[in-house]
Amino acid sequence: MIVGFDDEFNNNRNNIVSDTKEDIDDEDDIESISEDPQLYEHFRFLVDKGQTIVRVDKYLFDHIVHVSRNRLQKAAECGYVRVNDKPVKSSYKVKPLDTVTVLMAYPRYENEVVPECIPIDIIYEDDDVMVVNKPAGMVVHPGHGNYNGTLVNALAWHLKDNSNYDANDPHVGLVHRIDKDTSGLLVIAKTPESKTNLGLQFFNKTTKRKYIALVWGIIDEDEGTIEGNIARNPKNRMLMAVMSDPTIGKHAVTHYRVLERLGYVTLVECVLETGRTHQIRVHMKHIGHVLFNDERYGGHEILKGTQFGKYKQFVNNCFDICPRQALHAQTLGFVHPATGKEMSFTSELPDDITQLINKWRNYTSNREI
Repeated sequence: MIVGFDDEFNNNRNNIVSDTKEDIDDEDDIESISEDPQLYEHFRFLVDKGQTIVRVDKYLFDHIVHVSRNRLQKAAECGYVRVNDKPVKSSYKVKPLDTVTVLMAYPRYENEVVPECIPIDIIYEDDDVMVVNKPAGMVVHPGHGNYNGTLVNALAWHLKDNSNYDANDPHVGLVHRIDKDTSGLLVIAKTPESKTNLGLQFFNKTTKRKYIALVWGIIDEDEGTIEGNIARNPKNRMLMAVMSDPTIGKHAVTHYRVLERLGYVTLVECVLETGRTHQIRVHMKHIGHVLFNDERYGGHEILKGTQFGKYKQFVNNCFDICPRQALHAQTLGFVHPATGKEMSFTSELPDDITQLINKWRNYTSNREI
C-alpha cells in the first residue's frame, strides 16, 4: 500500500539493518542481499517514454506518497531498490522504459477486496469489458482510510458469479482511475487480455477522454492548450503541481474549450492528451482558473466576484448545491480489446453540477445579486 510505505519501513528497518552491512559500497554486496528469496515486492513502476534522466531515489520520491527521500536512499543501500530486476544504488539514473521496483523483507500489507452489495451505474458490459458511471463521493480503489465502500468492492459483488474474475487479481479490474469527488466514466477489464490491451491504449495515449468542468474566473480565449510537467508539490505531498523545472515530473497536456461564460465562472470542456494525477485540477489552477469548490486546490473560497453580502451568500449556496469539485468525466472512447471496434460512451452531467450551472446562469441573466 503506497501510503503505508514510510511507516512500514520505519517500523521494520531496525530488524533489517541488523542483519546487513551498515554501509554497502559496491554492487556485489547489494546483489547478494537482493537475492534473498524472502524479499517481497511493494511497488513497481514502468518509466514513461518521455521521462528525463533522473536519479532513482528522486524518481521514487516523486511517485510514492508519504515517504522521505532519505528513507528511499536507505532502502537502496539495503539492496531493496531494483531497476530492470537488478539492484541499484540511489544514484542510478532512471531512463525511459526502465522498470523500477521496491522490495522489502516483509510482505506488503494487502487489504483483501470483499464483495459489497453497492449499486453500480453500468453503461455497457460484455464478456471482456465494463463501462461504469461513477458517482461523486465514491472512492475507486481500497486504500489508506478507505478499505470498503469502493467501486472495486462493488465490482467484486457484481461479478462474484463470474469464475474468470477475481477482484484481488491485479491482472483484471480497473484500467484507470478518477478522483473520489470526480464523477463520470471508467472502463473495467474483465479478463487479463483486456486489461493488457486497454492498458497499452492508455499508455500510448490513444484513448479519448473528455471532461466538463466549472472553473473560477472568465477565460478570455475560446480554446487553448496547457502543457506542464506535473509532480507532487514539494511543500505539500498531498498536492500535485506544475513544475517550473522541465526535468521534474511527468509530461502533461490538457486541451480546453470554453462552453459558456457565466458571470464570475466559466464552463469548459477539457480533453486529456495525458492522464496524470489531478491533471485537470492542477492545470486549470496553473493558468489561474481553479475548479469551482475544489477544496484541495483552494476552489472552495470565493475567488472572483463582488464583496456584497448577497453575492457571498449566493456563492455559499452554490457550494452547498455542489459540495465537491465541479468536474465530470463525460466522454470515454477506446478500441474494444477483443473486437477491435471503436467504442465511445457519454454520460449526462449529474444533478449537482447541472443545478450549479443553472444557478450561475440565473445569476448572470438577472444580475440582481
